[in-house]
This record gives sequence, structure tokens and C-alpha cells, in this order.
Amino acid sequence: MVTTLETSAREIAASVMDPEMPLLTLDDLGVLRDVELRGDGSVLVTITPTYSGCPAMATMRDDIEHKLRDNGYSDVEIVTSLTPAWSTDWISDEGRRKLRETGYSVPGPAPERSSGPVPLTLTVKPREIACPQCSSMNTILTSEFGATLCKAQYRCNDCFEPFDHVKEI
Repeated sequence: MVTTLETSAREIAASVMDPEMPLLTLDDLGVLRDVELRGDGSVLVTITPTYSGCPAMATMRDDIEHKLRDNGYSDVEIVTSLTPAWSTDWISDEGRRKLRETGYSVPGPAPERSSGPVPLTLTVKPREIACPQCSSMNTILTSEFGATLCKAQYRCNDCFEPFDHVKEI
């Protein structure tokens, strides 16, 4: 049974903004996996990084903890879960809408994962990306890594606008 306090803790944690893309909450991004109010009144929050080694994880943990503490939850534990691995499929419809409206190219479906070894590739699999400004498919990859690991930089050859694409993971 979910209590009002548990719902409140979830809503508070869900409102924390992503430090690298502050237009999205951690809930929009799918990083916030679970919020549990324990019997002793403590809160257990589970998050999953977009990339292993994501440099924003410490900030995410601090922001969640401070926001919950500021709202009366004095005992907060935050754990990181790496299984299952985060996927761009976890970005909510609301998150995708926010990305689109602010000029990002929204990721398509994540590639299917298989068990076993991951093949090493030294080149990027080509993507067909529409320009978020003019919808042209005449775009070119300018850098596989943008301001963050989860974004690639593109340029439209029709309207000449640069834009970020959130990579499919």
C-alpha cells in the first residue's frame, strides 16, 4: 500500500532537475527508478545513470537528498542501480516533448541489446537525423560527443543551424 508520505517523497524526488539538461527532471529522463518510504520513516531512492561513470551522478544524488531533507525527510539513502542498464527508451513522453520544444533532436528507439560480449566498433553507426528547426533530413554529424557524453552534435545543411541529438542508448 502506497502512503501519502511515500507519494509525497516520490513527487519531491521526481521534481529534481537533471544537472546537465535542466529542462528535464530526473523522472522525465528515466534516471529516477524508485522511491520507497521505509517503516522507520527513512527514504530509499534508487537511480540509474545514463552512462556508467556519468559525472553528474554525484550532483544528482546531492540534489535529491537536499530536496527531500528540505521537505522534512531527515533520513535519506540513495543507491545506484546499474541493472538493468539505462536506456533512452526510459525517457518519458513529457521528457521527449520538452526536448523537442527546446530544439533537441529526440532519440529514436534504443538498439536491441543481446547477452554476451559487446562488439568493439571504432566508427559510429550512421544515424538519419531530422533537423529539429526545419525538419530537413539533410543533416551532418559534426561531433559524436557534445557537451555531455549522451549528446552528439549535428548541423543542418539546409537551414545551417547546429543542434544536439540525444544519442540512442
